[in-house]
Amino acid sequence: MENTINTIEESCENTEAIALAQAIQIQDKINQHLKQLSLERLQVVADFVAYLADKESEEATQELEKIPGFVESFEKGKKDIFEGRITPLKLVNWREIRSDV
Repeated sequence: MENTINTIEESCENTEAIALAQAIQIQDKINQHLKQLSLERLQVVADFVAYLADKESEEATQELEKIPGFVESFEKGKKDIFEGRITPLKLVNWREIRSDV
């Protein structure tokens, strides 16, 4: 059973590594094309990329809103923080915690 779990984990890591490598290749290709564009066309690209990022963010939000009880729970959490019942976590750089890692 443990071997199966390790194999699945390795497969997921390999899939993530492949996706990352593909993303880097695509970004490199985009950067090469960007170097050839005029300032006006670069602005068009910037606007389009901003539109795509916004669209993806909206889709992620809609996906979260489909989870039963999510919106209510999120609003309750915000209210609890505002009223001091819960203190938001302070993010810490892992290097500050473990310098030997």
